Amino acid sequence: MKLYDELVARGLIAQVTDEDQVRDLIDNGKATFYIGFDPTADSLHVGHFMALCLMKRLQMAGNKPIALIGGGTAMIGDPSGKTDMRRMMTREEIDHNCACFKKQMARFIEFGEDKALMVNNADWLLDLNYVDVLREVGACFSVNNMLRAECYKQRMERGLSFLEFNYMIMQSYDFYHLFQTYGCNLQFGGNDQWSNMLGGTELIRRKLGKDANAMTITLLLNSEGKKMGKTEKGAVWLDPNKTSPFEFYQYWRNVADADVMKCIRMLTFLPLEQIDEMADWKDAKLNEAKEILAFELTKLVHGEEEAQKAQAAAKALFVGGGDDANMPTTAIAPEKLTDGQIGILNLMVACGLASSNKEARRLVEQGGVFVDDEKVPTATFAVTEQMLKKGVKIRKGKKVFHKAVLG
Repeated sequence: MKLYDELVARGLIAQVTDEDQVRDLIDNGKATFYIGFDPTADSLHVGHFMALCLMKRLQMAGNKPIALIGGGTAMIGDPSGKTDMRRMMTREEIDHNCACFKKQMARFIEFGEDKALMVNNADWLLDLNYVDVLREVGACFSVNNMLRAECYKQRMERGLSFLEFNYMIMQSYDFYHLFQTYGCNLQFGGNDQWSNMLGGTELIRRKLGKDANAMTITLLLNSEGKKMGKTEKGAVWLDPNKTSPFEFYQYWRNVADADVMKCIRMLTFLPLEQIDEMADWKDAKLNEAKEILAFELTKLVHGEEEAQKAQAAAKALFVGGGDDANMPTTAIAPEKLTDGQIGILNLMVACGLASSNKEARRLVEQGGVFVDDEKVPTATFAVTEQMLKKGVKIRKGKKVFHKAVLG
């Protein structure tokens, strides 16, 4: 099976323009393509994961990726899928986040001469002259067409700032610049980016002629990605300091039954033949599929050694006792104790297992909190200094494990 058909079979392609040309480009390693990443945090997260895996797949087939860091567009903010305007970030915040992204992407993509490129659109967007943009770019866009775009429709009732209204033009200019500078002939993005991407294709064709070789393809990238990586504690990050390898493994080990095969198909590099054989797995075999998913993705992000540690720790925990060396751990400072102990509600908040004492109390009263495998009987339960010196294992529900130690 050639690459384009494999992407279809894996459920990755949602929409495409110029399908025959796109198929020829990527199947024959002739695509120079880009995917954009807005640096709104200091780490990539699971929502970016599908894009990174896609870039890896295409590079393995001989195509050339361009990872576009949106240092310039981040100063405007993408209105797609947002109910309110994003917080305005400082240039220093954006630059810091861009540097963090570069380190993480190198685990997936091979950068270097004649390999993948990493560029920052701040390098060209911040130097543009406003009047020149209006004349050279703005003249190619119809306001009527822009207002029909889904990315703007969602915001019209609550208010769309003129700042955000310019985002489509800026993203379109990115493709135009990459096309002229690097020969970029293909752009990828999620469903919620379709209007912005069509704008880039149209800009190239209007400026350089209808035969200009510029195409777009969208994936189930953001629409699916937005369903991934969200927990009650927040996002699942690719940075091990924000989401440990154990927590990352556990996230994928606990995906819904209905999603496990879809995730294996879209995100792992297992052969489709092997995945097809797993399609009818149920009950215990479905749990085995979840373990395969969790191991494969943890290996991709954190390396095989960390994946093996996380898998061993998870199996040990679920059979009772076992090695908890790789469990997420919080050190409790001695001054947090009163009369040699700390209440379970305060301990849960300190460990990030609850956002407040009120939430922790509710969890305890519902019978969902365990300390060293024993159900916590009341909200007045306390953990002693001696227990913390040995290390206390806290379990919330069936799937969330944490260790507290005296620090």
